[in-house]
Amino acid sequence: MQTNPARDYLSSLNEQQRHAVEYDGRRGPLLVIAGAGSGKTNTLAHRVAHLAVQGADPQRILLLTFSRRAAAEMARRVGLIINRVIGAPAEQRPPSFPWAGTFHGIGARLLRDYAERIGLHPSFTIHDRTDSEDLLAIVRHELGLDATQKRFPTKATCMAIYSRVVNSQQALGDVLIELFPWCAPWEAELKRLFESYVIAKQAQNVLDYDDLLLYWAQMVAEPSFATELGERFDHILVDEYQDTNRLQAAILLALKPKGHGLTVVGDDAQSIYSFRAATVRNILDFPNHFDPPAQIATLERNYRSTQPILDASNAVIGLAEERFTKNLWTERIGSGKPRLVSVKDEADQARYVAEQVLECREGGMALKAQAVLFRTSSHSAQLELELTRRNIPFVKYGGLKFLESAHIKDVLAVLRWAENPRSRIVGFRVALLLPGIGPATAGKIIDGMDAAQDPVAAMREVRVPSAASDDWKSFLKLYTALRQGQSGQNGSNWPEEVESVVDWYEQHLMQRYDDAAVRMGDLIQLQRIAGTFGTRERFLTEVTLDQPEATSDESGVPHRDDDFLILSTIHSAKGQEWKAVSVLNVVDGCIPSDLATGSSAEIEEERRLLYVAMTRAKDHLQLIVPQRFYVYQQASAGDRHVYASRSRFITNAVASQFEQTAWPLALEDQESSQNKDASAKVDIAARMTAMWK
Repeated sequence: MQTNPARDYLSSLNEQQRHAVEYDGRRGPLLVIAGAGSGKTNTLAHRVAHLAVQGADPQRILLLTFSRRAAAEMARRVGLIINRVIGAPAEQRPPSFPWAGTFHGIGARLLRDYAERIGLHPSFTIHDRTDSEDLLAIVRHELGLDATQKRFPTKATCMAIYSRVVNSQQALGDVLIELFPWCAPWEAELKRLFESYVIAKQAQNVLDYDDLLLYWAQMVAEPSFATELGERFDHILVDEYQDTNRLQAAILLALKPKGHGLTVVGDDAQSIYSFRAATVRNILDFPNHFDPPAQIATLERNYRSTQPILDASNAVIGLAEERFTKNLWTERIGSGKPRLVSVKDEADQARYVAEQVLECREGGMALKAQAVLFRTSSHSAQLELELTRRNIPFVKYGGLKFLESAHIKDVLAVLRWAENPRSRIVGFRVALLLPGIGPATAGKIIDGMDAAQDPVAAMREVRVPSAASDDWKSFLKLYTALRQGQSGQNGSNWPEEVESVVDWYEQHLMQRYDDAAVRMGDLIQLQRIAGTFGTRERFLTEVTLDQPEATSDESGVPHRDDDFLILSTIHSAKGQEWKAVSVLNVVDGCIPSDLATGSSAEIEEERRLLYVAMTRAKDHLQLIVPQRFYVYQQASAGDRHVYASRSRFITNAVASQFEQTAWPLALEDQESSQNKDASAKVDIAARMTAMWK
């Protein structure tokens, strides 16, 4: 690629970033430890662009991210940098990077490329989590495991166990003992269930989400495949490496066993997803997988937070048992230390946060620029009531995903059934959409299609109840058209196919849901999304792997107000930033959670969780410490107050990095004032009358 040497496209980078960008991958692997707010995405984009500018073929660069949106944004940034380097006009399309995507998305593409060589049919379809659970439930029933004298684990629990075994690469027995001890007596039955589940998937030509990694890993476990796939890519770059699981790490090490051309970027201090089978060991152990060990580049300059916030955050993570040493710094001085605020109880915590939010808003800070973070979703319940009482609009992250909405699943099921007539789960779902068709008739339809060479012909032979006759004919017409355009062949009308399915489905939508008009908005959004993909197969794969948010009321994210406060679990807040951040319940039992203190590894992840919460703040940070909680329905003592202690992660030395205060009075002052009857009566009276103003 021709360059303009007069353009120093790396001049905007700091010294540490530039070192990471210019490192010669031919010398060996590179690990970039990117501290919070250190410009990680910008650095990785410049490294990819630098490789291309130096002559690397974009077709031979594999860029792995954890969402399709992140991959698209990365490719966009890289393209802008390259166009700037070569002096291309603004309207010129930058070079494309076709192998930028998620682990699961790239895995799906490679499996299609090599399908026939690994015993798969290229037209396989991909089950989402719900479909996988439904298939597992069918297998569970066929094995008679739902008819045992003692209750067998639910389909969701069985799927969680199966997924954990696959992604963690642990033995089933170890997973049961560690995470599902109540299911340990069923180990033999679960093994039989999972074996039958795999056989059922293979018979129906479907893969589940975990298979996309598992099959890929099995491929590269064969030395010849590993060499062939590794040689397809001169450079492999991985974002958020601290969030990878053992299966993903095994894939990378098999593709580049000597590490040449391999770059991984991440932050061990932000590894907080062990519940998804991610392991911090992947990033901590990465350098020593190679001989000589991987080069380490550390990004310590922070562009997000003020120095006092970083000082407090550094102090928290500095007490970690094992970590890559780094000390975040910034040129943003800040006006004061973050605050460590003691409040009497959860009710006062809610009132305090609400008042602070309104005070910031009066000072010109939009509600959207403020966030309240918490360890567990239930921790915000009291605050939500207080915000509602004060008419402060808010959004709480964690609503339904797009594909979890029933109406979206219905439309996608029609498309999936057309793509793969052997998929019993989606076929059964579609058949039951038709009035007059019940489980028995739906089963006959599915069985007939299984045994036939021509699925459409088999469907025409099915006798449906007279009540379903007209709807069945209408569906047959639609299904025949979809099959004729299968996978973009024979002049497919994609993406008009989606419009055809939505048009057919609309009458069923109106009959099934009271809020059909709202749900129709989601279906229109689905049509827009479909228009960005070239084929039905690619659309069904990608939309399953990277689900956009729903807009219907089911999503739990209202948008009636232009401005609203952000409430979020800390896990959902990772990667985000706000001007002002409040962290609730910074006490032992909440942070760390009392459910995550069984091992030192769990406690260390809880420490990292607090660190992630603190480093979301740009200008203002406060940690709130309720001094007691009201506990309901204790068997021995009844309802009562229990006293809480400040989180063990805020030691006295760490606390010195904060401005320590109490609201509205220190607890001991409040308790001593209880004997002052006049003051108490005035305070109570004021609150009682305020309720009616």
